[in-house]
Amino acid sequence: MNKTIRRAGVFTLILVLALLARATWLQVYQAQALADNADNPRLEINEYAQPLGNIIVGGQAVTGSKGSDDDSLKYRRTYSDGPLYAPVTGYTSQVYGATQLEGIYQSVLDGSDPSLQTPLDTLERRSAPGGDVITSIDPEVQKAGYEALGDKEGAAVAIDPSTGRILGMVSTPSYDPSQITGTNDAAAWKALTTDKSQPMLNRALRQPLPPGSTFKLVVASAALMDGLYPNVDTPTDSPNPYTLPDTQTVLTNEESDLPCKNATIRVALQYSCNTVFAHIAYQLGQNKVRAMAEKFGFDQQPDTPVRADASVVPSNMNAPETALAGIGQYDDTATPLQMAMVSAAIENGGKLVTPHMVSKVTDAGGNVLQDPDGQTKTTQVIPAWVASQLQSVMVTVVQHGTGANAKIPGVTVGGKTGTAQHGENNSAVPYAWFTSWANDPATHKQIAVAVVVEQSNTVRAEVSGSLLAGPVAKAMEQAWLQ
Repeated sequence: MNKTIRRAGVFTLILVLALLARATWLQVYQAQALADNADNPRLEINEYAQPLGNIIVGGQAVTGSKGSDDDSLKYRRTYSDGPLYAPVTGYTSQVYGATQLEGIYQSVLDGSDPSLQTPLDTLERRSAPGGDVITSIDPEVQKAGYEALGDKEGAAVAIDPSTGRILGMVSTPSYDPSQITGTNDAAAWKALTTDKSQPMLNRALRQPLPPGSTFKLVVASAALMDGLYPNVDTPTDSPNPYTLPDTQTVLTNEESDLPCKNATIRVALQYSCNTVFAHIAYQLGQNKVRAMAEKFGFDQQPDTPVRADASVVPSNMNAPETALAGIGQYDDTATPLQMAMVSAAIENGGKLVTPHMVSKVTDAGGNVLQDPDGQTKTTQVIPAWVASQLQSVMVTVVQHGTGANAKIPGVTVGGKTGTAQHGENNSAVPYAWFTSWANDPATHKQIAVAVVVEQSNTVRAEVSGSLLAGPVAKAMEQAWLQ
């Protein structure tokens, strides 16, 4: 009997010791991991226990915090001009997480980032006051682009070519992030996520589409650098119409009477001659076209710091596919960010500065924690002489060609229009593109803009980059320069 009791006692003691060991392990060695676990509700409670830091545009906060009706969450996020800045800020939600700048800088904004905390904060495991994210977005440029796009489905990106600062990032239709920041917003969330127009999609960064004739700038760069043609005013050996190599498919231009036969690069860009650039791309070959595109940023995912989708020039193309890729068709895709980068590099003497939309990250007292403005990278994409020739051609496009709607009095403007086929056999409404740069000779301020319009109320026959996208670029350029 005593032996049985002793065994039971020993077994019980072992269980108690195991329980103590487990408790010690959890409280001492696993405490931080458990505290940081995404499923720990205390994280959410702590995050909203104090006002969040803010995202700043033009010196003013476009975010805020207000008292929450939820008993466990003291504050909820608010947004000023939410639809205007949603492509920049993203959202932070008590239920659905955080995106864009709200997601990337969440720990800074809620005060939990180690760089914000004092030793006492760390010891007591409490958050410091939230820091701020200061963007490079110019409020007037942003507003001009948003209003110019209006009820169209599309996007626009504006960059300062000399600094890489993103001055505007617009995506329409948009949404108000304030609708989904609480704990009882399921209906609003469902409405947004089931909307066929995809208002929560950042079309400026995350919607690569066929770039159409705007891609001809890349092909022209490759042709000049390769020495295929010594300058933009040398006649090309280009038939009109052009039969795609190894096929019986005949490629024509928008109008049959355009001066595209053996046209110079200048004239071919001025009138957007498909036949010329398809032939040039075939002469160069896919490897040289792809290599040039990659120098401009294609086949990469730029971080702004929000990561953009890669723009793509396909590999393993045959001869006719290479020709079609030369006019921004086949399987070419590009984001507005990417095409703005092309124009920015051309305007900046062939130098591409890393595009970014955050200038500084600070603590609550204004002390700088991160300095993206001081960490940009500059790459010589094309030689200065090539950039100079393309600048001249792009001015011709605006002054005497398809980009006339982008003219600004007293300002030097260069651009390239594009109309990209959409759907099988071009059955859907085409995409309208415009990529551009502008500088003011008096102030030397400069800007590069790319715009795409996916859908509008315009009848199909009148869809063009000049008509739909050009005025958006013009509005953003005027806002910055004037």
